[in-house]
Amino acid sequence: MKVFNDRITVDPKILSGKPVIKGTRIPLSIILTMLRDGASFQEIIEEYPRITDEDIRAVLDYSAYIMDHPEEEIINT
Repeated sequence: MKVFNDRITVDPKILSGKPVIKGTRIPLSIILTMLRDGASFQEIIEEYPRITDEDIRAVLDYSAYIMDHPEEEIINT
């Protein structure tokens, strides 16, 4: 299992266990959709001021990791 607990978290009590940016209820899927639609990091941060460039990079890192390791999921410690 890979631990991304510094930026990404999964908690069954938050959004039914969907991965979110730690300390928020912002699901990774929203950030990925915004990036797909051409939003810049700055535009995403303007929409969600509680997140940082590092959070957005962690979303991309997590997504890339899950694509290469679909049998694994995030764990929190």
